[in-house]
Amino acid sequence: MDKIPILRMGPFLLVTIQIDLYDRLAMNLESDLVQKVHQTGARGVLIDISAVTIVDSFMGRILGNIASMTRVLDAETVVVGMQPAVAITLIELGLSLKGVHTALDVERGMALLHTKLDLSTEMADDDADDTE
Repeated sequence: MDKIPILRMGPFLLVTIQIDLYDRLAMNLESDLVQKVHQTGARGVLIDISAVTIVDSFMGRILGNIASMTRVLDAETVVVGMQPAVAITLIELGLSLKGVHTALDVERGMALLHTKLDLSTEMADDDADDTE
């Protein structure tokens, strides 16, 4: 059975989807990702879809579900690398991906997560606590 790898990067989880998802794989990703957020206490999820060429209404709904579920678990979700054709398709399907933040690439997505979660302040506070 195929699995999409979920990598931990500090307070974030990184998912890079390298193939077009079929329904079962998308549902497994949704379940695995929500479980991983719960297990790790991750504060942010970054989903890179730059290799995805086709998004249907089901995939759009899965992305929205992931964002909603992770928000309940106190984590923000950012989708990066969306191809123009994918963005056009999502809008034509009437999917606004409510609650899903987007960024052009992984670097900007990470910066957005840091800004949304104001982690620079928290990390500076933690460093100050360590030196006392």
